[in-house]
Amino acid sequence: MTIALLIHAPTGAALKRGRNNLLNLLKSEPNSKIELVANSEGALQALSTPDPEVDNFLVLCENSLKIANLVAPDEIRTVKAAILHIALRQSEGWVYFRA
Repeated sequence: MTIALLIHAPTGAALKRGRNNLLNLLKSEPNSKIELVANSEGALQALSTPDPEVDNFLVLCENSLKIANLVAPDEIRTVKAAILHIALRQSEGWVYFRA
């Protein structure tokens, strides 16, 4: 069984927990589909504290970055609005988990 999990990190503390959750899931289920969606403070924290081990799973909210006058590097995926991305993933059967 393949797990499709969306981990939501809207704060800096949630981003830290989400990164740990992601690594723990990958240890148990290495074939899982995982996205770590960060918005608000979580998106800003993701840019200021890169983590090469998990950043390939990261999805940042462009709205949050725009408010802070930031742009994500090319290697980090972004979406227009985290709320829409989360809703779309849930409609596709992904499980939502707030870190």
